[in-house]
Amino acid sequence: MNAPDSCRTALRFATAAVLACLLAACGTTVSGHPNASRNPATTTVHANSDLARLLPDPSQFPSRYAAVALPAEVALQAANDLDGILPRGDINPGSCAPQAPTAGPVVMVGTDDTTRATLTVELTRADQPLSKLRNQLQQCTTVHVTHSGTTATITTELDPAPPLDADDTLALRRTVTSESVTQPRTMQTLLGQIGDIRINVTYMSFTNAPSDTEALDTLFATAVTKVRKG
Repeated sequence: MNAPDSCRTALRFATAAVLACLLAACGTTVSGHPNASRNPATTTVHANSDLARLLPDPSQFPSRYAAVALPAEVALQAANDLDGILPRGDINPGSCAPQAPTAGPVVMVGTDDTTRATLTVELTRADQPLSKLRNQLQQCTTVHVTHSGTTATITTELDPAPPLDADDTLALRRTVTSESVTQPRTMQTLLGQIGDIRINVTYMSFTNAPSDTEALDTLFATAVTKVRKG
């Protein structure tokens, strides 16, 4: 397969993964508070060139993950999916709604053709420190999100933060379950912040297989280093 074909295939797989995850965030209605999350109708989230140039190059992804940069609209869907929360969803507790970024997201996704697992790098600009997200997640270990009459349950567990050259780092594991799908979506995420730039690197899978932690750690270090160097 030549390079253009490989890129088109990777983008198709990445887009399909995003759409599959959007469908997976669907089960019974619970009460809560409507929240726009990263809804482009209410929040400006333009992927700017300054952020985009700080994404790792496709060649810097682990070799078996064919990587492409996502178009702006698909990048926004992918970013929502990493939170497990769809725009205009009814979030319970309402205080667990994710903070909208001040700029971005820009997203690069690598897909393992064999397992269909993905490695995603998302960059945004945030006007608050990563510690505020950590404090929120400690209060939001279980969240219910209702969208279009169905509900997903998102469970989040914090892991020890990775020791990298960033202003702050955070690690978490997240599972999204729904009555509408048989297989939960699992994510392992490493986050870092340098100045106002927030770095999110996530391994996502729809199987019970262990996460590819080596690839995740390597890509996170690469992403942090590129942002640090500017």
